[in-house]
Amino acid sequence: QVQLVESGGGLVQAGGSLRLSCATSGRTFSNLPMGWFRQAPGKEREFVASIRGYGSTSYADSVKGRFTIFRDSAKNTVSLQMNNLKPDDTAVYYCAAKSRVSGPYDSWGQGTQVTVSS
Repeated sequence: QVQLVESGGGLVQAGGSLRLSCATSGRTFSNLPMGWFRQAPGKEREFVASIRGYGSTSYADSVKGRFTIFRDSAKNTVSLQMNNLKPDDTAVYYCAAKSRVSGPYDSWGQGTQVTVSS
């Protein structure tokens, strides 16, 4: 398994930006499929964005054009740049990793709070 630690959450006004980072340790990072998820109060956890080992990305429709996922292999981090934030983006954001490309996300971070005020 891989250990994941998120950072970068906080309080921001609508229209603002935040960058979340996920530090990884415990195994080779560069080929891990990784993703960001979020969970708002009273709602189920939902997919936000993912990046595969060779850099292909995917996004939830609600964040397309506003969020960007990218990795820094030298630093063993995967980050989520969030622009034009909306109050609906308020949630706890989780970093996740897969140990197998075809498997489930089986390593999770502890989460970081993002609050967007209107």
